[in-house]
Amino acid sequence: MKQVTATGQTVEEAVESALAQLNTTKDRADVDVIDEGKKGIFGIFGSRPAVVKVTVIIDPIEEAKKFLAQISEQMGAPAEIEIKREGKQVTFVLTGEKIALLIGKRGQTLNSLQYLTQLVINRFSNQYLTVILDAEDYRNRRSETLVQLARRLAGKAIKTGKDVALEPMPSYERKVIHTALAENKRVKTFSDGSEPHRFIVITPVKR
Repeated sequence: MKQVTATGQTVEEAVESALAQLNTTKDRADVDVIDEGKKGIFGIFGSRPAVVKVTVIIDPIEEAKKFLAQISEQMGAPAEIEIKREGKQVTFVLTGEKIALLIGKRGQTLNSLQYLTQLVINRFSNQYLTVILDAEDYRNRRSETLVQLARRLAGKAIKTGKDVALEPMPSYERKVIHTALAENKRVKTFSDGSEPHRFIVITPVKR
């Protein structure tokens, strides 16, 4: 957290000084007036400077974007980042020439980046935000694959009468599986394990 204490002949002057030191603007800062100061006799004798403490307000979404830009650059796949926000869900859409590097095999790299971005955004946010990372419409394509996978594995669970455990997935993908099988009365689904290794188990319903 960037913070400075500054003085000036007036509160305004002290604030200006602090903002200049922090290299920020008033709309992105939190100002706490410690002492309003005092004008002395003839403006000199007994005067006391104004003292303020100014803290930079960190925008969690901007920090997350900065983190993503930096990491994609380091991975040799610089990306353009578009942000979409709906309530407490923030989606970062990545585009670039080498975007496949950021998606990885079965989206594993994208999921890892999503998990890390979620940690970054919530380190600076005062309310919990959910992050979704998308690239080349991967999430929609992945959802379709997951629905097919869920149905296939539910069939396997029913046929064998045994539980079927899926590979670890982020909460967003687990939700797709739960939803896909919610109407199926012959199986139940539950999550097991701890983040980021939580996975779904499909269990047949004994008749």
